[in-house]
Order: sequence, then structure tokens, then C-alpha cells
Amino acid sequence: MIQAILVFNNHGKPRLVRFYQRFPEEIQQQIVRETFHLVLKRDDNICNFLEGGSLIGGSDYKLIYRHYATLYFVFCVDSSESELGILDLIQVFVETLDKCFENVCELDLIFHMDKVHYILQEVVMGGMVLETNMNEIVAQIEAQNRLEKAEGGLSAAPARAVSAVKNINLPEIPRNINIGDLNIKVPNLSQFV
Repeated sequence: MIQAILVFNNHGKPRLVRFYQRFPEEIQQQIVRETFHLVLKRDDNICNFLEGGSLIGGSDYKLIYRHYATLYFVFCVDSSESELGILDLIQVFVETLDKCFENVCELDLIFHMDKVHYILQEVVMGGMVLETNMNEIVAQIEAQNRLEKAEGGLSAAPARAVSAVKNINLPEIPRNINIGDLNIKVPNLSQFV
């Protein structure tokens, strides 16, 4: 089972942190730091598997990672998971990100965190692998994007209404508004403006 998925840059700044085992916030931060130091001190020509750190469970857990450009993708797994299977899963996750963001970079993970989490949830949920077929994952993400665009008209309506009211160019604020039988007295709001 996958215990945690960590993505951090070459300087140790976490860009994606997802734990599937409950840890207090301070322990999570210590795990991220310890994992970064364990992975960073390894040479590039050494294998991508190592024993888990003392905080994540020691020898019962493995850290499996890949280094792409400025990002480390680290999966913390228990001993029942296949190292090569997890390496392949990391590759699928990165290639899916690359397809969705067209040449993914660190900034995509920062500015599109919600989409990155959605992609991750299509691949792994609750520590279990759901899908490894990249075409199926991309199809689900495209369907989600179409749904968001269709709902964008409704969910964006309040923001558009506020924007339209702000852009009304009135020479002065009306004091009385008459709509049919309805009379509305507008209080003097100049003290609040």
C-alpha cells in the first residue's frame, strides 16, 4: 500500500504532499524534510529505491523516487508493493501531468494544485492504485474540464454580477429606486465609500 506521495524541488520545497496514513502536521513536515535529505544525498547513478526513514516506518517501508528536471517524485510504500511497479506508476503520473499541462513544470504544480490533486486521485486513491492507463486518465480529466466549463456559466454568475455593478458609471448614487409598485429608499452611503 502507498503510504505517502511527495513531490519536492531540488531545494526541498514541497510541491505536492499527500499522506494516506494519518500523521500530525509536525510529523508530516519532519517526514518531508527527512525524505528530502535521504533522497538528495543519493547519487544519480544509484538505484531509485531506499529504506524508509525512521519517521515513516524504517525498514518496513521503502522510498521509491524519480528525479525529473527540478522535481523529485517520491512514493513511500510498504513492503508489499513492487518497486518496479511503483517506478512505472511514477512514470505514468508524470507523463499524465505532461499531457495535461503540455510540458509540465514546477510552476504548473504550484498554480494548478487543484488539477494536480485531481490527476493524482485518478491514479491513486486511499493508498491504492486505481488506474495506470494514461489514455483513460486523460479522458477522465478532459471530461472533468468539460463539466467545469459547462458549470462555469452558473458558478461564475455572482462574480460577473458584482463586476457589472462595480462597472456601472453613474454620475451619482440614486436615492430612490422605483420598480413598479416597489419603492426603495437608498440610504446615504458616502460615509462608507
